[in-house]
Amino acid sequence: MTDENKNKPINKKERMKIPRQKMPEQLPQDRVRNFKEVPYGLTPQLAMEEAKRCLECPKPPCIAGCPVEVNIPAFIKLVAEGDFIGAARKIKETNALPAICGRVCPQEEQCEQVCVLTKKHKSVGIGNLERFVADYEREHGKVEIPKLPPSTGKKIAVVGSGPAGLTVAADLAQMGHKVTIYEALHKPGGVLIYGIPEFRLPKAIVQSEVNYLMQLGVEVKTSYVVGKLDTVDELFEMGFDAIFIGTGAGLPNFMKIEGENFNGIYSANEFLTRSNLMAAYDFPNMDTPIFVGENVAVLGGGNTAMDSVRTSLRLGAKNAYIVYRRSRTEMPARIEEIHHAEQEGVQFMFLTNPIKYIGDENGWVKAMECIKMELGEPDASGRRRPVEIKGSNFVLPVDTVVVAVGNSSNPLIPQTTPGLKTNKWGNIEVDPNTQMSSRPGVFAGGDIVTGGATVILAAGAGKVAARAIHKYVMGIPFDEPKKEEAKPAVR
Repeated sequence: MTDENKNKPINKKERMKIPRQKMPEQLPQDRVRNFKEVPYGLTPQLAMEEAKRCLECPKPPCIAGCPVEVNIPAFIKLVAEGDFIGAARKIKETNALPAICGRVCPQEEQCEQVCVLTKKHKSVGIGNLERFVADYEREHGKVEIPKLPPSTGKKIAVVGSGPAGLTVAADLAQMGHKVTIYEALHKPGGVLIYGIPEFRLPKAIVQSEVNYLMQLGVEVKTSYVVGKLDTVDELFEMGFDAIFIGTGAGLPNFMKIEGENFNGIYSANEFLTRSNLMAAYDFPNMDTPIFVGENVAVLGGGNTAMDSVRTSLRLGAKNAYIVYRRSRTEMPARIEEIHHAEQEGVQFMFLTNPIKYIGDENGWVKAMECIKMELGEPDASGRRRPVEIKGSNFVLPVDTVVVAVGNSSNPLIPQTTPGLKTNKWGNIEVDPNTQMSSRPGVFAGGDIVTGGATVILAAGAGKVAARAIHKYVMGIPFDEPKKEEAKPAVR
């Protein structure tokens, strides 16, 4: 093929004939024995071929499907042209965390779901392309810090360094404000660093994104528990003009069934934090072991459950079960994560619910009594409600249980901030147009507002909050132009 033909534009019909490019990944039998990232990422050739599938719609619905407003067709066009660095910088115009979002965001429920190609074909691999260009920019040492505007002299405190906090910090820094992040744990990243395993989101990727923020001038203070060391009111006394709360949903939920206090029963928060942040998976090199037996049951059907059960296999479990009270159809986990778990040998026990833990004479769990379920009428979530089948009880031998049935919002800030309104679940109430709470100058976003959700929705809330905080500290009324600035993140 001549260079002339190689660069010749292809028409819509030709684009639609190109199949979606499959991302290379580790073989299941290899990856189940290590914590290395499962997908290898697209090659430049695969990325350019995938990018050619974009139809360059005149009114692209994918942009509206992105909570952080990435100009998706523009960055994909640059990929197709081979301008990978330009594509990375196009994304960073609105999203400071592309390497993270490209890996863990549920694009199949967001931008890819509304891709025009889905009417007859598979959507463009937007997430895979986002990951590719972010990695390419970093690996080639081409990360560029944008020119920052003059300082406004305004100071903003960001409590929590999860996806909402990192996004709001990046956006505010690029508006000329002085931003300080307060993180309770000893490493920044929030749920990105403690809740998502290395094989799905390497810690080095999170650290590189945090480093980018620090190069924007953001100060990061770790091991700093706001609500204990200083309260929100004391932060205002320290001279901050506004405060953003992004402390997440770190309070684990349990099922409140008999025997829950036996040894060997973990919350998913503890199990994943000890493995991820404290590197229990690298024992004895890291002196932070975690007990994992031969028969591990993980309760739940979301991404956290998939992360936990796949981690247990890598830590040596012989049998790893997902125990879920509904059917596979109702599972909220990403299809990709369920598929990877199946490939790795996870055993799925659908329409099953634990009702009692059985312990041994030393106080360790040794079995779990379960009951079979059937699906009835839809409940408030729209999913069919699971109903017990009387007399279907059975006992499952287990020596480790991980409870991954959801989390509640971190209660520390609401408990130590007078006048901060919360709802019945303990989530901070905010105006969805501005993310401002009942306390003037106090904004909030992410899981502390919505309850457990996704990285990209938290980042979207951070963008909304950043624009509102800028207006607040600069004395600009919230109802001033641009209309689109006041809209809530896409849910």
